[in-house]
Formats: sequence, C-alpha cells, structure tokens
Amino acid sequence: MALFLGLDIGTTSTIGLLLELPDRILAKASRPVTLHSDHPGWAEEDPAQWWANCCAIIPDLLEQSGREASEIAGIGVAGMLPATILLDEAGKPLRRSIQQSDGRAGAQVEEMRREIDEAVFLARAGNGVNQQLVGAKMRWLNQHEPEVVAAAKTLLGSYDYINYRLTGVARIEQNWALEAGVIDVATNTVNAPQAALTGINPDLLPPLAPSSEVMGHVSAAAAAETGLAAGTPVMGGAADMIASCLGAGVVRNGDVLLKFGGAVDILTATDKAVPDKRLFLDYHLVPGLWMPNGCMSTGGSVLNWFVETFAAGIEPVNGSRHAALDALAAERPAGAMGLTFLPYLLGEKTPLHDPAARGALTGLTLAHDLGHIWRAVLEAYAYAIRHHIETFNDIGYETTRFFVSDGGAASDVWMEIVADVLGVPLQRLGGHPGSCLGAAWVAAVGAGAADWGGIAALTQRDAPILPNPSHRAVYEAGYARFRALYTQLKGADA
Repeated sequence: MALFLGLDIGTTSTIGLLLELPDRILAKASRPVTLHSDHPGWAEEDPAQWWANCCAIIPDLLEQSGREASEIAGIGVAGMLPATILLDEAGKPLRRSIQQSDGRAGAQVEEMRREIDEAVFLARAGNGVNQQLVGAKMRWLNQHEPEVVAAAKTLLGSYDYINYRLTGVARIEQNWALEAGVIDVATNTVNAPQAALTGINPDLLPPLAPSSEVMGHVSAAAAAETGLAAGTPVMGGAADMIASCLGAGVVRNGDVLLKFGGAVDILTATDKAVPDKRLFLDYHLVPGLWMPNGCMSTGGSVLNWFVETFAAGIEPVNGSRHAALDALAAERPAGAMGLTFLPYLLGEKTPLHDPAARGALTGLTLAHDLGHIWRAVLEAYAYAIRHHIETFNDIGYETTRFFVSDGGAASDVWMEIVADVLGVPLQRLGGHPGSCLGAAWVAAVGAGAADWGGIAALTQRDAPILPNPSHRAVYEAGYARFRALYTQLKGADA
C-alpha cells in the first residue's frame, strides 16, 4: 500500500509520521525545538532548526519502517500559525521567525485599531484586529528593523517555509492567509488592499495554496538533504490545530477539541461561520465546514519553563519531572488551597487579545509547596478553557462532545482538573499522534488515495474522564477568582 509522510512544525518539537493506508502508522519520530524569548512577550524560533529537524526525522522514519523513500506517494506538512518568516532574494530567512504567540506588537495593534474600522474588517476578513495578525508584526519590524523589511522578498508561515525548502516553490496555505488577515472570506482570495491596510506589502505574498492540493514536488536539492525521492508530491499543508481536529474526528456541530501542545487550542466544528473578534476563524479541512477556535499564547511552553526554572532538581518519575510534579499535584486538594495563577507569560490571545497581560500567582502562604503551585498552574489552564467555552456558547456555537489530544492530554491529573472545571466528560484519544497524522491524511486525500472520513479508523477512544461532582463548588469559586484577578491586575504594569 502507498505510504504518506506527515510532518508537524510545532512550537516545542518537530514531529514526523509515516502512514501506510488504510490505517497503519509505521513509524514516528521527533526532535526538540528551541523557543527564544529574548525580551518580555517575545517568542521567536529559528526556521533553520525546523528544517534540520526534518532532515534528521525523515531518514529516522525510513529506517524505523524499513521502507524506501520511493514508496512515499505524498507529503503533508502541518504547523503552528501564523508565524512570520521573511526571506531574502536568495530564499534565506532574514531573521528568526516571529511566532504566533509573540506579544511584542501591542502598540502596533492599537495603531491598527485607530486606523481600521474593525467591524468592517471583521466582516470581510473573518477575524478581528488583534496581535494574531501578521500585519502587526510587520508594522513592528518596519519600525524597529527596517533593514530586514527592506531586504525581504517573500513572506511565509511555518509549514509554508518547510514546503518551500522541500520544493523550491513559495506558497501560503489558506488558513495561514486567513489568520494573517489577508483573505476575503466571501471570495476565498487574497485581498491585496486588505493586506496593505494591516501593514503587509502585498508584493511579499506568494500565491494561495489550498490544503489538499499539490503545491510542488520534492526538488533534487531537498532530496539530497532529506533522503526523500525527488519528484514526490507535496500538498499545501494544514494548520496544526486543524490537522489535529481532523485526526480526532471533530467533524460535526458541537464537537470540541482541546489540544494540549506548546499552546492550548480550543476548537469546534460548525457548518456556519459567525465572525467574532474574541475568537479566530479558520477553514476546516473538510470542505463546507468551518472551525472557529481560540488559542492561548501558552500551554506546554509554560509547563516546560516551570519545570526548567523551578523543578530542575526534582527526582523524575518514569523519566519525567512533569510526571513527578503531577504526582505531587494529585495529592493536593482541588483549588490548590486558594492559589490562583494567571498563565499570561506571553500576553494572551483569545478571548482577551491583550498582549500586555502578564503572569501572576496570588494567595501564596507558607502552607503552600511545589505541588500546590503546580496544581494551580494546571487549574489556570482549565479556567482559561472554560472562559473559551463560555465565549463559544455566547456566540451561539454548540459545545456537546469534548475530545482531548496531544502531549498534555497524557496527564491524568490535568485532564481530571479540566473535566472538573468544565463539568463535562472528556474523551481522550488513545494513540492519537497529533497534528502529523492529520498532515499525512491531507497528503493521502490530495493524492486521491483516501477520503476525509477514513482517518477515524486510526484513532481509538479511551475510557472517558468523568468530572468529580464533589469538586464543583471549589472550582466555581476558583473560576470566579481567576476571572476577577485579570480584571484587577489589568494595566498594573503600565
């Protein structure tokens, strides 16, 4: 049977998967990614590291599987969005990528809000004026690094860049373009005046690439670096969270995926699009469906930071310091004895859209220890998820079935906390390898070897995680404190 390669350019790691149709994952491999935060609110990564990871992962997958590169019938690449990568005339990055979670452009967002009629922009672009827009980053670069902008010839996103390295062809995938703020949702085309209005020179934008259509083929140069066969088709690709939703089977109204990666994503499927400035709007991979969603600036990235900063000396459990902290948190009471944590270490995206938001820990006493603090961090993300679900419901979206996926979903204590705070069962997806599975399936659909529904056979449903009714009252109080604390502290650092 035909093989398909899926790559995921994630915030904390690059992951690859080799899929044999109809339902067999032959191999999986990953390499870590370094997130640079040289100044408060900054989030940058090196695209050369993503490419080096891919060049290491692909031979690893082939060796694990015992298969030949010539057997791969198509490649799909997923990644976080909308990262901002500027290439020079020779196709080399001019600087590190500015990540989607980067919060440096608060002043530029306010500048845009003064210049742009947000209601008109929201209706046309599908998304509001916020720090997610690539134009905000471009305005910052124009003001602080004008020499970079002057030398730029091409603007790409994360997985667009890997596609470019694979094929030598520059394209922007449709969801990158939508979240970047350059798509007219009525026509599904790049709107040059709209891009210019936000701060993007339209001349930097390559042509649009639909997710499951062939955008190019592996070049001889890329084949030499990766071990792939020259001429292998490469599809337009997919936003990482949308690819995860496809793999999770989130394909009907009311389905919700909570994706616990480097950032926490909250996504729902719907057949109607209601642009709302509090959330993001994306295309579902299944034609005719939309995917309104929220994305926090952080998630696993803060957990990793916490472990490295405060728990480097803790004895690992099963090789993991995260698991050791989970064990401590499981022994501490719900509500963490009154501790409240705000996880806004990179500002916050949805539904606050506040690049100036900052992290905080309140209620600390001499009775608290590391386990209480770790539990408060986990609870904070559960509270933030509940804030998103309430926003979905306020807009009119159903939220009836809840699925959880990606690395953080493996934490029993974290998922139990989330179920308790939301008051709903969570369906953990056993064996779900994350966005790289959706990326591989995009390649299979693009090659005409599969349909969208067949991916469900690759993901098993574990026993649901049920909420504990005895924790309801303490988490109601904790959620109220969480929401109030942001309001109380807003502007305190100004």
